[in-house]
Amino acid sequence: MQNEETRDEEDEIKSESKTSKHINIKVVNSEGNEVFFKIKKNTKLRKLMDAYCKRQGLVNGSVRFSFDGNRVNPETTPDDIGIQSDDIIDAMVEQTGGQRYYHCWNSWY
Repeated sequence: MQNEETRDEEDEIKSESKTSKHINIKVVNSEGNEVFFKIKKNTKLRKLMDAYCKRQGLVNGSVRFSFDGNRVNPETTPDDIGIQSDDIIDAMVEQTGGQRYYHCWNSWY
């Protein structure tokens, strides 16, 4: 009798550890497009960021990722910053440059 209870407990622990090793994360851009990832809790987020950029055809480093309003460090893991399954990471393409004005005597170009 006790062996059956012990086996049931061991099976329950194994199934919990299998499901708790991986989490599902949704990355959403400013247009509302969603990309889903399944990663381990102890995987550095750089892997997710690189995969997102590759899937979207973007240059690494041109996208800024944030979670709960805070910028995500690529060297952190989901466990480090409290990301749980089904959480959302925002991805924003960094804008560079702007409008340039060239002054030539009294007129703007």
